[in-house]
Parts: sequence; structure tokens; C-alpha cells
Amino acid sequence: MILTAASRAPSGSNTQPWKVQVLAGSVRDGLCTRLVHAFDMNEPGHGDDYQYYSEQWFEPYQARRRKLGFGLYDSLGIGRDDHERRRVQLGRNYLFFDAPVGMIFTIDRRHGMSAWIDLGGFLQSIMLAARGLGLHTCPQQAFARYHRLIREHLQLPDTDIVVCGMALGYADPASPENRLQVEREPLDQFAAFHWS
Repeated sequence: MILTAASRAPSGSNTQPWKVQVLAGSVRDGLCTRLVHAFDMNEPGHGDDYQYYSEQWFEPYQARRRKLGFGLYDSLGIGRDDHERRRVQLGRNYLFFDAPVGMIFTIDRRHGMSAWIDLGGFLQSIMLAARGLGLHTCPQQAFARYHRLIREHLQLPDTDIVVCGMALGYADPASPENRLQVEREPLDQFAAFHWS
């Protein structure tokens, strides 16, 4: 139902370039076990298949990013110098944050930039449809680090770029990270209106 609704997301010339692997039960657990092992053993990631973040941060984006990161770790009681607990928290990505359903999203690497824009609309549509049904999601770029392992485990073709994952389930309202309030910039900081 969620994916069917999200499939109505617009895409350039109706290309619908997204692909999603939905994982639950032993398949989800098997992938999580392999990913957590790779992370815990500090196996080298394969490097992302694409560049997600800027090569060099600049303002105001650096400040926003830091504020979110500091706020998250502060809410969890993890100090800035507590590298081990920060690492453990990062590793929870590979468990889909304990959600019962995980999704891995890919696009064919032969597509242009339009496919990335279209995939963003598809991801947002999934998140909105899930909320409409009382569910919660968390998009997770961290999975791209182990794209080769994921590709092998799910038998994905080499032409597919592992873009991100997403956790799907019910948020635990008692978890501090789920109570974190993220600030948004006021309208006049990102929008300009031009009319006469």
C-alpha cells in the first residue's frame, strides 16, 4: 500500500527510475548481521558509490550540521569525546535502528541527475504515506558505505548504485533521539518571492 502510493511520485518523462528492496524477517536479519560484523570488525567500507556530502563544508550548512549532531549525541548522553559510544550509535544504522522492516534503494548508474531528483521524490512519498498510516521512517545514507556487500547479499546487478536505506516501523517515544526537535530556517532565509 505504501509503495503503491509512493509510486505515484512524479519522475522526468515518467521514467520511474527507483528500485527498492524490502527486507523483513530472516532476510533483514541476515543482512544486518553481515553489516554489523563488517562495521564492528572495522572492515574497510568500499567507499560510497557516489559523493553524498560536500568536499568542504561552508556556512551556514556546517553550523546546521554540527548543531544537529551535537543535539543528537547530547540527547543520548554521549559526550563529544566519547568516541566509542558515538561509534556504537553510528553502528545502529546497520540494524535499521531496530525497525522490523528495512528498505534499500537503488538506481541504475547509467541514469543522469534526473533519476536522483526523482528518487528523492519517491523517498519523500514513502515517508509521507507511512506517516499517514501511523508508521515512522528514517532514511539512512550510511548503507552506501557497504554497497558491495549489500549488492552481493541481495544479488543486485553491478549497474545498480546503492543510494540509501530506510527503516520502517513504529518510533519508540521513550527514546531520546525520537524527542529531538530539529530547527528549521524561517521562510525568509530560503525563499524569495518575485511578483508584481
